Amino acid sequence: MAGLPTLADVLEEYQLVDAEDRYRLLIDLGRQLEPMPDALKTDATKVRGCSASVWVYPTVSDGRLHFLADSNAAITKGVVALVLSAVQDKPASEVAQTDVAASLAPFELSKYLSANRTQGVPNMIALVKQTAERFASAA
Repeated sequence: MAGLPTLADVLEEYQLVDAEDRYRLLIDLGRQLEPMPDALKTDATKVRGCSASVWVYPTVSDGRLHFLADSNAAITKGVVALVLSAVQDKPASEVAQTDVAASLAPFELSKYLSANRTQGVPNMIALVKQTAERFASAA
């Protein structure tokens, strides 16, 4: 699988389309997540605070973090993919230093999506950062 596009590439396309097409873009982005095996969708991998079910499972290879993720809601899955586009396959130490919320700010998600769809984003970012910090300190 080709993997997720860079956040810069997504933003470039996102800024060219109207609000309705932004939903489609997010849904399409969510479809680009690699499949997450059902066996990994457990209470331990579930992100708290999301109105939809969201699961995130980290792996590390050669010091680089790779996340498997899924959601039972298409737009939420797209938002999950957007978060992961900022950090996927980067060194754990780099992810730990990344201000993911600032990276997502140009997308103005709260302006285009309901609060229900974005309320879990800070929790997902925190999970990604905590995972990165744990792997970076173990390296």
